Parts: sequence; structure tokens; C-alpha cells
Amino acid sequence: MRHVRARVRRNPRANTAWRLAIGIIGTVVLALGVVAIPYPGPGWLIVFAGLGILATEFTWAGRLLRFARRHYDRWMAWVGRQNVVVKALLALLTCAIVLATLWLLGAFSLVAELVGLGHWTWLQSPIV
Repeated sequence: MRHVRARVRRNPRANTAWRLAIGIIGTVVLALGVVAIPYPGPGWLIVFAGLGILATEFTWAGRLLRFARRHYDRWMAWVGRQNVVVKALLALLTCAIVLATLWLLGAFSLVAELVGLGHWTWLQSPIV
């Protein structure tokens, strides 16, 4: 792969197109990861993958990746040291964020319509 990248670097137009493609792909993956963070699944892994993609071409992304990983590791170590009450409160906060975003995105009203509860107007999102 290094041979291919070195050949692309010699052509200014190809180099610009390559960097633009990496920038777009990395940004899309990063954005998907940020959206996925509060939900069950690999949100942070996707964020780190997006930053890793960007870091192949942009030095600022490499610095940001190291910063984010360092602080993520510190946060997870801190959570690991907490008692069960703090961990439960963090889990409840995460659950509340997930439920709020699903409500705001209209997921609850969509499901309510599918199961015949469309008349429950309190399930409707205020922004959709």
C-alpha cells in the first residue's frame, strides 16, 4: 500500500483527490461513531476508526486520536473504580439519553403507529 500511496503523492491532482476521499470517508465514519456513542454497540470503536482513517493523511487527526484514546481510557478506568451506585446512575443517564434521542427522532411515534397506538400524541416528537 505504501508503494501505491507514494505513487499517488507524486501527482498533485491525484494526491488532492486521495486526501479529499480520505477526508470524506473518515469524516462520515467519525460522524456515525459520534451518533452511535450513547447506543449499545461499538460507538467509541467507530469514532476511533474514523479518527484512524483521518490520521492516515492528517496530522491533527492523529493528535486528536491520541488525545481521545487517552481520555477515554482515563474515563473507563474512573468508572471501573466507582461503586455500584455510581455505575447504576451512569447507566440510567445513558438510558435516558437513548430514550430522549429516540423520542426526538420520532421512533416512538412510528412504533405506536405500527401497533395501533397512533392516538397517543405524547409519543410524537416535538421536532419531527
